[in-house]
Parts: sequence; C-alpha cells; structure tokens
Amino acid sequence: MLDNPRSPRVRSVAKLAKRPGRAETGLFLLEGPQAVSEALTFRPQLFVELFATPTALERYSDIAEKAAAANVEVEFVSEEVLNVMSDTVTPQGFIAVAHQFPTSMKDIFAAGPKLIAILEEVRDPGNLGTIIRAADSAGADAVILTGRSVDLYNPKVVRSTTGSLFHLPIAVGAELPNVIQRAHAAGLTVLAADVKGTSLLDARADGTLAKPTAWLFGNEAHGLTDEQLLEADAAVTVPIYGHAESMNLATAASVCLYESAFAQRSVVS
Repeated sequence: MLDNPRSPRVRSVAKLAKRPGRAETGLFLLEGPQAVSEALTFRPQLFVELFATPTALERYSDIAEKAAAANVEVEFVSEEVLNVMSDTVTPQGFIAVAHQFPTSMKDIFAAGPKLIAILEEVRDPGNLGTIIRAADSAGADAVILTGRSVDLYNPKVVRSTTGSLFHLPIAVGAELPNVIQRAHAAGLTVLAADVKGTSLLDARADGTLAKPTAWLFGNEAHGLTDEQLLEADAAVTVPIYGHAESMNLATAASVCLYESAFAQRSVVS
C-alpha cells in the first residue's frame, strides 16, 4: 500500500490537478468511481495508474472486475494519500492517471457529422462539462473547443462530464474561423446561440434544425462578438417565457442540442 503522502510519486500525481502539470506530462486525473468506471469501459488503454482505497475497491467490485479484464493494475493507497492526490475536498476512493486523448478536427469532419457543438471561450469548468454531457445525451457526433476555452482536462470539467468525456470525440485548441470553414465544407449549417437571434421556434418551424448542424456557443459573460455572429449562417435564441433575466449557458446549449436531435430524428423516422 502507498501510504506516504509526502512521497515524490504522490506529489507527481497531485501536480496533475494544475494545468502546468498536465501540459508538461500530457496526463490528467480521473477521480471517483463513475469516471474511473466509464474510462475502463470505453478507454481502458488510456490508464497509466489506478489508485484506490481497500474500502472503495471492496464496495465497487465491478471496477475491480473491469480493471482486471483490461489488465489495469489497481494499487492500494491510504485515505491520507488519496486526500493529497485529489482535487476534491471529499475524495470518493478512486484516483487514476490517464493519457490525454483529444481528437483532431480533421478526423471529426471526415466522419460526416450531423450534429456538433462548437464552444468559443467557454471558461467555466462546470458549464463545459455539462455541455459535453448534454451533447453526449443528445447523440451529438463531436464537441470542438477553441483555444480560449477552459482546459478540457481540468479536474472539475472531467468530473462534471460524469463519464461523457469518454463517449464522443472532442477537439481542443481550435481557431474559430477555421472550425466554421471546415463545418461549412462538411455541409453543416452553423447556428450561433445568441440573445439577438431569431426564436428557436422559427428555426424549428422552417426546417433549419433538421439539417446537419454545428451549434456555436460563446462565452458565459459576453457571448459572441458581432464578427463571430456574421460568420455563422444564422443566430438563434432560446425564448424565455418567465421572468428570468437570462438562461445559463449550459442549459441553453442543452435545449439547442436536443431541439436539433429531435428534428433530425423526426426526419429519419
């Protein structure tokens, strides 16, 4: 059992909670049984190290079985060591070190996507993780992050995806004009989610949402610039019927992605 919280090995794992540690090594942290279980199911080749407390491994015997099937060794650690490694206040018994695995934009568009999400300067880790989860739930083909967005492998992002990080292709570090150009070349309509746009109901009624679509979502505070809006084919807004001043970005993105998913599947059926 690894039980010395001051050991160099423990400190090297803890450094992955910060962006410089991840950038230097190309590794990132997985925390908790949900993330570890999903990674073992969908991306077992990514694992470098897997740590667990004896109590946690006993409680989640399915993770032990998945790790054995994937030839991923589980190393026991003490609660104190887990606390030092973890980015959370209350660790859930599992921490893994894994390789980062971004997908290239070339591969994303070569696959003929019908629905993707483009995120320009999304800064909040919780929002990014929730949008990735929503894209996964809506059956989107990919998510693309521009270079000004929060780090995909930030521990808070990874946790908030609840495993969806391992389910669909995600590109990082893209330049927005290049993404839009590639989307158009692939036959996608680029719809910018913006409060100045026309109603989502109009896009539903005129059949726009049934087309292969790339949704463009901007920064939480200031949205998209006028120049960026001009690069899109249309700007669309989610109507607010109550008294709310605005809608959370992740919530609006979820609505937009699902509206497209509904429309595209209605055409197919």
